[in-house]
Amino acid sequence: MNFDFATLDLLRQSHPAWRLLRSDHAPLVASFLQRVFIVPNVRVMAQADLAESLEDELFALRESLGLDAFPKSALEYLNDWASTEKGWLRKFYVQGSDEPHFDLSPPTEKAITWLATLTQRSFVGTESRLLTLFELLKQMSEGSETDPQTRVAELHKRRDEIDREIEQILSGDIPLLDNTALKDRFQQFTQLARELLSDFREVEHNFRGLDRRVRERIALWQGSKGALLEEIMGERDAISDSDQGRSFRAFWDFLMSSRRQEELSVLLERVLALPPVIELKPDSRTRRVHYDWLEAGEHTQRTVAQLSQQLRRFLDDQAWLENRRIMDILHGIETKALAVRESQPSGVMTDIADTAADIELPMERPLHTPSIKPQIADIVLEEGDVEIDAGALYSQVVIDKAQLVRHIRHALQDRSQVTLRELCEMQPLQRGLAELVAYLQLAGDTFKAVVDEEVTDEIFWRREELDGQEQVKRARLPRVIFVR
Repeated sequence: MNFDFATLDLLRQSHPAWRLLRSDHAPLVASFLQRVFIVPNVRVMAQADLAESLEDELFALRESLGLDAFPKSALEYLNDWASTEKGWLRKFYVQGSDEPHFDLSPPTEKAITWLATLTQRSFVGTESRLLTLFELLKQMSEGSETDPQTRVAELHKRRDEIDREIEQILSGDIPLLDNTALKDRFQQFTQLARELLSDFREVEHNFRGLDRRVRERIALWQGSKGALLEEIMGERDAISDSDQGRSFRAFWDFLMSSRRQEELSVLLERVLALPPVIELKPDSRTRRVHYDWLEAGEHTQRTVAQLSQQLRRFLDDQAWLENRRIMDILHGIETKALAVRESQPSGVMTDIADTAADIELPMERPLHTPSIKPQIADIVLEEGDVEIDAGALYSQVVIDKAQLVRHIRHALQDRSQVTLRELCEMQPLQRGLAELVAYLQLAGDTFKAVVDEEVTDEIFWRREELDGQEQVKRARLPRVIFVR
């Protein structure tokens, strides 16, 4: 990037991150958004929940700074932060909901991350970063080497070093990292983990921009659908095949491996139990940072899926328009044929040569299907009053499947599998048999599940009868195991 005066002046006027740093409300915006979105790794939040959290924040600030410190309501501040002029938040509607939702914009996260670097750190490590840079240079040098002998020689050298290290350990001399080296490397790990979450939001922003451009082109397109699809898919392939797209795809494939997830969980548990790391007081979310990566990557994949759905909808609309055009042409032909029925032109109107023999086998003819004659009863409707118990209208049971999905995922975070009986013991059934059936439906549609026919589980729940007494119900079924 060229840091000349014109470029920096343009950034100062137009870039959302710079506008945030220049704002008089920058401490409020940065502290609130960092606490609500970045620290708990929240990607999407409903307007009502976000406005309630901001209202609590404003109430506390007005208590200490005075009632005139922040005169507007929380919703007005959120709409102002999400306006085109500022662009600190992204306001949008999720599919299947009429309530606005909010998410951080990538420039806002960059500004908050930069503000975090201004505070003085109690420990600044340099060794781990130097080793990381050295290792990256080695990988680039070895990965671009085309001479087989050179690469084999480097592998032999590495093997000799490993053999010497094995002999040293077997002899009783085990080299260990001291406390300073452990703190240095753990600090480098947490920094890279936070930067990786920020990169996910920027990658999602790029794909979302592509989706917006696709919708604009579809709305204004006048040519053939083949030409539009070729242009759109070419641009999508260009993004997917770019350096950023290939890097994201390789990272996602690596992280989706169950073996890698279990390995990350074991390593994090072991590292966080080290005394030097405990002295640093790491964030509690560090223990499940790889699940945060999965959740952030899932949002990016969902944005790509929306792009595919938009193309599918465009093709369906085009097919409907083409079919309608065909029907209009056929209707026009019928109208013209009826117009010339009484005065047919002389001579041959059209001539079609037979290209094949017209053969019709007896068994190809359809069988006779008798028509159904409806019976209409001549009954006089009489007006009257009938007493109907309307209590059934108010006794409907609605099962929140989203809450059940969150419960299953939470249970699978720290274990590889969990049975349906254990789920019901951790969170008892509130809706009885209907909720149990919903769990079974999720086992077949949403999650990977295994049924052990040889073991029978009993699941209990309590049901309140009409007389106010509770009755224990139970169901026997083969063991259902949810697998991560």
